[in-house]
Amino acid sequence: MSSESVAAAAKTISEAEALLVCAGAGMGVDSGLPDFRGDTGFWRAYPPYERLGLSFAEVADPVHFAEDPELAWGFYGHRLGLYRETVPHAGFEVLRRWAERMPRGARVFTSNVDGGFQLAGFAPEHVAECHGSIHHLQCLEPCTDDVWPADDVSVPVDAATMRARSPLPACRNCGGTARPNILMFGDRDWVPGHAQPRLDELQAWRRSLRAARLVVVELGAGTAVPTVRRHAELASAASGALIRINPREPEVRHGRGTSIPDGALSALRAIDALL
Repeated sequence: MSSESVAAAAKTISEAEALLVCAGAGMGVDSGLPDFRGDTGFWRAYPPYERLGLSFAEVADPVHFAEDPELAWGFYGHRLGLYRETVPHAGFEVLRRWAERMPRGARVFTSNVDGGFQLAGFAPEHVAECHGSIHHLQCLEPCTDDVWPADDVSVPVDAATMRARSPLPACRNCGGTARPNILMFGDRDWVPGHAQPRLDELQAWRRSLRAARLVVVELGAGTAVPTVRRHAELASAASGALIRINPREPEVRHGRGTSIPDGALSALRAIDALL
């Protein structure tokens, strides 16, 4: 991480009128959440799946909720408990302070389903979760477009086999199997009713900025699933005010922006020290 790139990032943020935070899975690593980069990273976090020969993409597939719900809820039930216990790292507070100083406001666009930004104090209506949230449920079928909170759901999981124990979460409308309201791999049945209003609000906010100076801070967003990177690049296309923080894939195309090859917490602290 060069002092020049950190200084350039701090200057861009200090001159901005609005802030868009775009966060991928790498944002949670400093909070102690596992890194699923490649099958090796996934299996390191969940050894039982290596013994079964299952990759992250195979486990995070809605088909398992129909064919083997104990296996599916074993993974997602464990993650639901993990996210509830995770304390957002100090970098979230840095971003929140920057957001509060922006005269034209701030928003978050994230592929993370853990609810970390809301837990860190960001207004829920200003957090657009493009892949949904593990803290909400929907019917597996789905029988309706209903989405409801998972606040009262607790899924016991056998740590040795990573299989959930009955009773499994059920749809509150038809009584069938419920699943997390998350957009999974190959998913045709995700109900976007909870996420879509916030995605729409984000678009409306961006349009309202017009010529305002927008800075986009992208954190921990890789190229394997490039949704967050593409959103950040599109949002910053006019101004080039993109700050990409990523320890493995920090490159900014065509030099339109600032590249910081570091983890989220370290980079945010370094930039904040200059503000």
